[in-house]
Amino acid sequence: MSKQPRKQRKFRYQAPLHIRHKLMSVNLSPELREEYERRSLPVRKGDTVKVLRGDFRDHEGKVEGVDLKRYRVMIEGLNVQKPDGNQVYHPVHPSNLMIIEMDLDDDERNEILERKG
Repeated sequence: MSKQPRKQRKFRYQAPLHIRHKLMSVNLSPELREEYERRSLPVRKGDTVKVLRGDFRDHEGKVEGVDLKRYRVMIEGLNVQKPDGNQVYHPVHPSNLMIIEMDLDDDERNEILERKG
């Protein structure tokens, strides 16, 4: 893999979905890190996250959607008002988030957490 910024940008821009999913990884809270012995995990709809940076710092909410095309996460309660009065989600980059509570309904995700290495 190259160190050149232009090639890094190109890689992210052209990445297929299975790689984009991994690029959407979010740090785990200290309690979850200790429990699952992992530093981060790809974010999913249903997870509860805390915003660490930006205008909405310290806001906690459930993930309502994950935009793999633009590398952004939509969070419940993070809305902004458009000039015409409509409320829209304010997208947040996953590097500015921390997973507080995980949605463990999916068997595949449980297998990922149990896997070593």
